[in-house]
Amino acid sequence: MKRFKAINGSVFLMRFFVRRFVISVITALYFFISPAMAEKKQETTIETITVTAQKQEENIQDVPVGITALTAQEIEDKKIESVENLADFVPNFMVFCNGGPGMNSPSMRGITAPIETLAVSAGLFIDGVPVLSNMGFEDTFLDIERIEVLRGPQGTLYGKNTETGAVNIITRQPDNEFRARLSTSIGTLLSSEADDSLTQTYTLNLSSPIQKDKLYMGFAGKFHKKDGFIENTLTGEPYDDRQNWYGRVHARWTPTDQWDLSFVASQIEYDGGGVIANLSEDAAASFGLSAPEYRKVSADFEGQNNTACQSQSLKINYNISESLELTSITARRVYDDKLANDWDFSPVTLSHTDKDSQYSKLSQELRLNYKHGGVKWIAGIYADKDEVNFDTQSFSASTTSVTDRDIDGHSYAVFTNVTYPLGQRFSLTGGLRYETEEMDFEDHISGKATDDSWEGITPKLALEYRISQAVMTYVSASKGYRSGGFNALATDSEYYSFDEEELWSYEIGAKTMCFNNRLMVNGSIFMMDISDMQVSETITLTETYITNAAQATGKGIELELTAKITPALSVMAGFGYIDIEFDDFKDNAGSYEGNQNPFSPEYSFNIGAQYRFENGWYARADLICYGEMYLDKANEYKRDAYQIVNAKIGYETDHFDIYLYGKNIFDQEYDSIGYFGYYTVYSNPGEVGLQLNYRF
Repeated sequence: MKRFKAINGSVFLMRFFVRRFVISVITALYFFISPAMAEKKQETTIETITVTAQKQEENIQDVPVGITALTAQEIEDKKIESVENLADFVPNFMVFCNGGPGMNSPSMRGITAPIETLAVSAGLFIDGVPVLSNMGFEDTFLDIERIEVLRGPQGTLYGKNTETGAVNIITRQPDNEFRARLSTSIGTLLSSEADDSLTQTYTLNLSSPIQKDKLYMGFAGKFHKKDGFIENTLTGEPYDDRQNWYGRVHARWTPTDQWDLSFVASQIEYDGGGVIANLSEDAAASFGLSAPEYRKVSADFEGQNNTACQSQSLKINYNISESLELTSITARRVYDDKLANDWDFSPVTLSHTDKDSQYSKLSQELRLNYKHGGVKWIAGIYADKDEVNFDTQSFSASTTSVTDRDIDGHSYAVFTNVTYPLGQRFSLTGGLRYETEEMDFEDHISGKATDDSWEGITPKLALEYRISQAVMTYVSASKGYRSGGFNALATDSEYYSFDEEELWSYEIGAKTMCFNNRLMVNGSIFMMDISDMQVSETITLTETYITNAAQATGKGIELELTAKITPALSVMAGFGYIDIEFDDFKDNAGSYEGNQNPFSPEYSFNIGAQYRFENGWYARADLICYGEMYLDKANEYKRDAYQIVNAKIGYETDHFDIYLYGKNIFDQEYDSIGYFGYYTVYSNPGEVGLQLNYRF
């Protein structure tokens, strides 16, 4: 009884705290913004952002591609801590968490790779290191210089699995400036079925010259812990506790003005409980189980997730001349996935899994950049080697099955991209990439072995027209593709492998700066023709494989706005709409012509306001919205549209900051019900807390 009263008391205090928090934010915004409107007008402009989207430094407003770029300050202001958080601020971008850490599926412009393919539709690049699989599609946003999100096919410069876009994370380089920062956050979840609901994060980053103008070192570290919000009723303990450690070391050497060498090594380790999911009501009924309670499981098999990801890279830049630069990036990335989970979430042993898999990639890129006047070109070669091993034990009350499979492959590519001015107002950009890939599959249990190969050419053509110094328009046509792969369980040779998926995109866009660079409005309209779509095809009542059985057409719009109303007050917004329908897709379970492509939110938008006083006070609020999204090809299961509100208020000095923050402050639930037709993937509850930063 005392425990019950204590919990109720905590909930009451938590709700009181949240209400006071919301009232405080609204009140603060009112009093912050009102004086701003009465301020004497001062000249102020939006910060110019230099990006490397086309692997050369350019003003973001001069690149004929839909790009969202976030600076280090913006990442901190929006409290972006994961790729999933990042997507909230990018039109037509969503990252779906498959229930466990490190296993994320990006959806860009409505296209998502089926999780069984292990591929992604939008690649992730960390200082040039490619992450082209959903295994390990995550990184820690710590000591970041800039993030660039490119929308549309990026096959010419980035290659396979950048069918609809790419995410570039650029970490901050150590230099002659000494920098040190400590940060801690303590928060509480706004709802939880478990007794505890705390979150805590501690970070440290250091950067210092070892020898001025020659040698520099940097370090970044983080520890994060989050109490579970799902209760295991059999044990009375939380089912989904989470914690992770992250560390990164960066050594940089500049022996002369021409050479710049950087070695970066990082590792992240996850130590947590089971997936944040449960059976759906329909699935429970099919197993003869009672309907599950919300955020409660009765698992007789303890869920565990002990995943680790390590990365090493060496980047070498050599300035041959003022206009010519040679760049080499050598990288190795290994993702170890150790997962144990009770997939029936009940006291009955129906579906348990113990998995120990590994995905590793070794890659090398060598490119030559030229830039002089208005002429820019890049030419390069790329090669990589993949090794994937699946070692899984699955067991029920009566049977045990063992999986031991290897998938090995390698690919090679050559590419070029040229921008050439056609007078004072027109510029033409053209690019071409040829890539070939070979893969081998071997099942050590059944003895089945097979191989396949694919090749593709991905061109791009864009025409820019500069109406004025402040307005640039463009039209483009580009091609992207996603790698082929294998169906591990296929017994018919017809379904052993599937081919690559291809996409042509046609886009019209404009980038504008208005009112003396105080208003930025960028937008685009696009259409996509998707062929040989990788879809889950039902062959028989018991067999479903990935095949290239569908064609689809997509169309959409994207709009981004940033306004600098006063030197202290900024308003920003983003909107994306996408409509992707199957033109041709049917199998032995039915026809899906006219249905929406799964994992494609109908729309997404964000709008935020931020005020940063000269005297140190700070306030920000963001509204983030997603439209409804289907989870299956039959459009039977879906996640409803939802809206969340984030807010942050605090006081900043030269060396010390203190903030009161809130994520999803109204504790909106947006569960995905019917994932794979069986599961409910729970959304994260709201969170409020206190953050402290100290800079040396």
